[in-house]
Amino acid sequence: MTDITDASSDFPFPETSTDPDAPVQQARLWCGDGWTARVLKNEDDDGWAVAMIKDGEPEPALVGPWTMGRDKKNPKPLDGPAFSTLVKTASEFVRRHEQQLHASLHQSLEVSARGARITVSLDIVPDEDNPSALLTAHDEAGEQLAQVRVSPAFKLSRASATAWADGGFAKP
Repeated sequence: MTDITDASSDFPFPETSTDPDAPVQQARLWCGDGWTARVLKNEDDDGWAVAMIKDGEPEPALVGPWTMGRDKKNPKPLDGPAFSTLVKTASEFVRRHEQQLHASLHQSLEVSARGARITVSLDIVPDEDNPSALLTAHDEAGEQLAQVRVSPAFKLSRASATAWADGGFAKP
């Protein structure tokens, strides 16, 4: 990958700054709002990609295609509006990923069992060394009826929740 050092009108932002606290706003590197955008050569073809890296994270949260510049050889330089759009897109991507992870680790459903409405929840604790999960039942008033430790591979379904409640909340 070759660095762009041209400071012409195509690349209006300086490549270096004497102020260490100044925001980085270069043609291929832009930092701000807790994010870094880095334009990279796409090794798979003749195009370019942009990687969005959240501050403090070792890996990019999002990598996507980047537009070619006017010369059809070099990438279009980063600018304020493009960076803002990239931050918004990457933030939304991270938020959706976190929501999906939370939903997979914390499941809950209501069943009719033992003559009442019971809310059964499964909370998985992902731990590399000792993963675990808790299966919990609450009545309509929110009072805890039972709680047991289960395998993190336990599948919470309407049938498994009903069977657990009808079986007296014995460990499945």
